[in-house]
Amino acid sequence: MQHSLYLIVRVNCTLKWFVLNQNPRILASLPPNPSPAIGSAFAAIGSKIFVLGGSVNDVASPTVQVFDCRFGTWELGPRMRVGREFAAAGVVGRKIYVMGGCLVDTWAKSANWAEVFDPAAGRWAGVESPVEVREKWMHASAVVEEKIYAMADRGGVVFEPGTAEWGGVSTELDLGWRGRACVVDGVLYCYDYLGKIRGFDVKEGLWKELKGLEKGLPKFLCGATMANVGGNLVVLWEGKGNGKEMEISCAEIAIQKCSDGGLRGSIVWSDVILSVPIGSAIVHCLAVAV
Repeated sequence: MQHSLYLIVRVNCTLKWFVLNQNPRILASLPPNPSPAIGSAFAAIGSKIFVLGGSVNDVASPTVQVFDCRFGTWELGPRMRVGREFAAAGVVGRKIYVMGGCLVDTWAKSANWAEVFDPAAGRWAGVESPVEVREKWMHASAVVEEKIYAMADRGGVVFEPGTAEWGGVSTELDLGWRGRACVVDGVLYCYDYLGKIRGFDVKEGLWKELKGLEKGLPKFLCGATMANVGGNLVVLWEGKGNGKEMEISCAEIAIQKCSDGGLRGSIVWSDVILSVPIGSAIVHCLAVAV
């Protein structure tokens, strides 16, 4: 089984898909989504990537597009109960949970503010949620120890599918979570306002700087995203290229939990993987094992 990184980049108002294979390390183009949207959520189960909703002609869509990483093919999945854009999504127990990204201006949208998709059943079902958690826009999400953390403009929510319990995120996590994040060995990583990578230990409720990278990586002030690829932290970021091009660079980081409770990273490799026209942007990345 090989762990690969899938990358979506917005280039000249189109979405281009790529895969970065590990052995050998080669970036390859993939067939684009036949019905691209703005603000889709993404989730992976097995060898399939689910593209959930998004805005099409300024209307939130319930459409689900499924990319099969084994064969490089697209297919339509079961539609969600409501249209969504900028929603949060997470996978727990091989089921996809999606929340937010919709106005709760009707009973149907209110009752289905959160939904769950069971691939075995092949359909979506509503998930009960308290009124006070129903934020519209979600800008980040992650799964830590079977709990889905979703960040909104005003705080965030935590949902534990196993117990169907909802709650709010801690103030410490809320204040420190900036941009896209990923989870490695139970620690949530993102970059802070100084451009450094930090990890949040949910059990301790503390942010810790990922040390050892001071000379090997730039400060990620914007345009960076990350994923857990085979147990290592992989970071992608945008940088200046030559003339009319922008470079997208990638680094793989092995992380060690120190005896004193600290976090230390070592760079496995780092390189420019793609050049795109200036004005392009990284939309999302996620890891899939095929």
